[in-house]
Amino acid sequence: MAMSEPGKHGLILFGHGARDARWKEPFTRLAAKLAAARGADAGPVGLAFLELMTPDLPAAIAEQADAGCATITVVPVFFGQGGHVRRDLPEIVARCQAAHPGVQLRCAGAVGEDDAVLDAVVQYCLGVADD
Repeated sequence: MAMSEPGKHGLILFGHGARDARWKEPFTRLAAKLAAARGADAGPVGLAFLELMTPDLPAAIAEQADAGCATITVVPVFFGQGGHVRRDLPEIVARCQAAHPGVQLRCAGAVGEDDAVLDAVVQYCLGVADD
């Protein structure tokens, strides 16, 4: 395992997953936009899924931990704090924390609960209503 660097902070976008491979496309675009906005020196940006797609969250965390991230923040790309975010995610993160005790794991709230995200969706809806 690589030694952790204090400033290296990985981000993992965590989604549900789906059988249809096309479902993943906006998440891939989001990860690419986030990586470009952060810059290469800030740390890696990855994707992980609860089910039906790979990588799963433990694999994505292991990859970033092995790459030397001292901190990894998991960002649930869900609209609300349903059972997956309230129950499943903390259990997975706790197992990952036990597997990587030298890495600080953090979890953000579901993106859809942030007012700025909701405001962006409102603007999108207003834009399509005007078409």
